[in-house]
Amino acid sequence: MAQAIAETIFDVLYLGFALLAGLTMLFRGKSPLVKKAGAMAALLGAGDAFHLVPRSFALWTTGLEANAAALGVGKFVTSITMTIFYLILYYIWRDHYRIHGRRGLTLTMWVLALLRAALCLLPQNQWLVYRQPLFYGVLRNIPFAVIGILIILLFAQENKRTGDGAFRFMPAAVALSFGFYLPVVLFSGVAPAVGMLMIPKTLAYVWIVLMLWKLYQKENGK
Repeated sequence: MAQAIAETIFDVLYLGFALLAGLTMLFRGKSPLVKKAGAMAALLGAGDAFHLVPRSFALWTTGLEANAAALGVGKFVTSITMTIFYLILYYIWRDHYRIHGRRGLTLTMWVLALLRAALCLLPQNQWLVYRQPLFYGVLRNIPFAVIGILIILLFAQENKRTGDGAFRFMPAAVALSFGFYLPVVLFSGVAPAVGMLMIPKTLAYVWIVLMLWKLYQKENGK
């Protein structure tokens, strides 16, 4: 019961923050950059809701294993939305730093995103069972991890080149999100306690949204 209460409170606060911040930037933002930031944050909240709402329901009712199908569908949806999340972040990098051209890089990001989505669609993932195959969990996260590494390097490079402070901590936030997420993929099946790393992973996403929110504040003179 304590776990259900704690997780539900955390999830409500997190999803509420992501959706409110995202929708505010999306509909009240003036520039394409801020609107992209809003779409990214709103997608984060909406996508994670597909996983977190069924999880909270399961904790309050018959348990996680009994609700494996709903949790699996939510995990699948979140896998797709998080891929799009980082693809939008790539375009925010391009817009913010006024990067022109780089067609090869853009093509690489799209290929990695589509590959990740295609791997998520494989029936061998067995999304509807409680304990899914580790091999396919690792396989579908390889292109996702490469996307994350590229995002970290791109923001770090431009931060160093321009000295711009708006996204000074973006490489650290993205690195932390992946750093907390990958052990869950690898070890949560044999050590369920590792799943607790999803909490600091989520806080890293909150940090990312807060950096995006500053763009909105700056646009409105705050």
